[in-house]
Amino acid sequence: MAQKISRPVIYLLFALLLSLALLTPIGSKSIVESAPATSVQNKQNFSTDVIYQIVTDRFSDGNAANNPTGNAFSAGCANMRVYCGGDWAGIVNKINDNYFTDMGITALWISQPVENIFSVITNSGVHNTPYHGYWARDFKKTNPAFGSMTDFQNLINAAHAKNIKIVIDFAPNHTSPASEDDPSFADNGRLYNNGTLVAGYTGDTNGIFHHNLGTNFSSTEDGIYRNLYDLADISHNSNTIDTYFKDSIKLWLDMGIDGIRVDAVKHMPFGWQKSWMSYIHNYKPVFTFGEWFLGTNEISQENYSFANNSGMSLLDFEFGQKVRQVFRDNTANMYNLDTMISGTASAYTQVADQVTFIDNHDLDRFQVTGASGRKLEQALAFTLTSRGVPGIYYGTEQYLTGNGDPNNRGMMNSFSKTTTAYNVIKKLAPLRKSNPAMAYGSTQQRWINNDVYVYERKFGNNVAVVAINRGGSSVSINGLLTSLAAGTYADVLGGTLNGNSITAASGGAVNTFSLAAGAVGVWEYTAASAAQIGNFGPEMGKAGNTVTIDGTGFGATKGTVFFGTTAVTGANITSWEDTQIRVIVPSVAAGKYNVMIRTAASVDSNAVASYNVLTGTQVTVRFVVNNATTVPGEAIYLAGNVAELGGWDTNKAIGPMYNQVIYSYPTWYFDVSVPANTTLEYKYFKKNGSTVTFQGGANKTFVTPASGVATVTIEW
Repeated sequence: MAQKISRPVIYLLFALLLSLALLTPIGSKSIVESAPATSVQNKQNFSTDVIYQIVTDRFSDGNAANNPTGNAFSAGCANMRVYCGGDWAGIVNKINDNYFTDMGITALWISQPVENIFSVITNSGVHNTPYHGYWARDFKKTNPAFGSMTDFQNLINAAHAKNIKIVIDFAPNHTSPASEDDPSFADNGRLYNNGTLVAGYTGDTNGIFHHNLGTNFSSTEDGIYRNLYDLADISHNSNTIDTYFKDSIKLWLDMGIDGIRVDAVKHMPFGWQKSWMSYIHNYKPVFTFGEWFLGTNEISQENYSFANNSGMSLLDFEFGQKVRQVFRDNTANMYNLDTMISGTASAYTQVADQVTFIDNHDLDRFQVTGASGRKLEQALAFTLTSRGVPGIYYGTEQYLTGNGDPNNRGMMNSFSKTTTAYNVIKKLAPLRKSNPAMAYGSTQQRWINNDVYVYERKFGNNVAVVAINRGGSSVSINGLLTSLAAGTYADVLGGTLNGNSITAASGGAVNTFSLAAGAVGVWEYTAASAAQIGNFGPEMGKAGNTVTIDGTGFGATKGTVFFGTTAVTGANITSWEDTQIRVIVPSVAAGKYNVMIRTAASVDSNAVASYNVLTGTQVTVRFVVNNATTVPGEAIYLAGNVAELGGWDTNKAIGPMYNQVIYSYPTWYFDVSVPANTTLEYKYFKKNGSTVTFQGGANKTFVTPASGVATVTIEW
């Protein structure tokens, strides 16, 4: 989440939120177009990867010459709210000494690399800087405290040489802290375009920013269209901004990045984000995941809908919060953990694409000062053997501690390769690539009580069984039935967490064994399998885009890929290997399609839901309707003749629309991703439960622009 800072001009409400929230989150060299570094394979799907999150400033100082000076820098990180020296050169050093490779890490998620403000903001005598990267001023330049563009290219090249992917943080929601009535405050939110001023927060005559006060988080609408804390909140209903962020991300894609983590997706218009993702998928598609913060025990249907429809995956906060409750805080049990796993398996259309974690820069460190490291080790083992893309927060493998911002972002204090946590990751991370059950498999609970969870991951004939005992006493595991073939299986962890060998009989029944207090055991079986799709990505695109399909048993000879009943063959399949296929999306009617493959030997795979075929290139249109009065329980929705408007299906329509911030009741509005240069037919309707009432008269029409954004307003 974006970094916040309190100061006297912020509303009292903000002070309360700051006390409660966990979401806390020097000239510069311009980016120049350059040939991308050698590509790491499979930028679309990360299911076989393990991501390591780095707060760049807090990892390793590889070049002291680029450290800021004066109050902006703290030697030894005595003030953790200013720069402490970490940079891209430091990350390169650790890439080259195999710190990541030896741990099994295959992707690095680094802090937002763009130029941030140079001001030092002093609050109650404490200096603050954008060491975290979230106070941007120019998205087309680098943060010189991290390095130059040459340094960034060196990072890409070094990572790719070790087959490690680079994911950048990117925060198009806002710039920096600002004051409506004090243009001299810090940078006052100013946004630059490669050195040229676009706008400042004060005197913003072109509407580059929102000026609707700060959000109180009371509704999704409030969070989107009001400022996040005191940060200058960007208005995406602007052709200038739409072009700016498409051009900005293009520059970083051209540098050869392999993925994007998008900050604060909950706080930007969903329609604009879908249009932006469509641009990325049409240009150089890379795995993209957003941050939709969820608190403890919070479950959000909007969170699921965003992951399933926006074109990007999400950080899986529901997973992370439950794992912390079970293993760190002891406020939930294994039954709760299993319920989360089974519930999310059906809630996400591609649960294997959601990025899982046990801590990050927005949460207290998992390790508690003075506590045993075993809970952390168990949580790591669970995350690395569960569905999703595992994310490891820097220093977790070294048992770093710290509650709250900035204590949860301390300087990396050791690069030991001998800690138990490091070796748990080292032993389990490679299974994501060697055993498809870990990357793509279903999850089935096989034995459970409050403290013990035994679960099976299965994909085709590939199996992994994991047993975790968080309790203080050993437990006799009897009656365990698995899909393991007959035989004796050694613990993959080699007893690191006190697991032992097990023996399975014919039919998968496991002989009774003792699971020690605090133990974790992992056992696996791999075998050739018939054709089965594990994952595909991106999940959204238009005809002519390329989709990467991963799985097993595809064979070496081209077969057929089906989007629904439409067959794709020949040159429209650009590559075909036993575990991966790249295919061009066919010209089919827009909508969601199951994907299936038929091998050259006429063996059909499973059908995987669901690829979202767009009508065409996307633009963002703000739909506004005036004088739409409603009764309690009633809301306004939008339907139309294209798939992006639900294709006249009221169950797939846009809404409920908003009516509080940009416009007030009885005016309603919503920002929607729709096909460019297209004549839309549309109507609004009122919905109360199952009762639907369309507005009268003929269908309304609107011709969308060829690019950018637009607004269309009508009367009810």
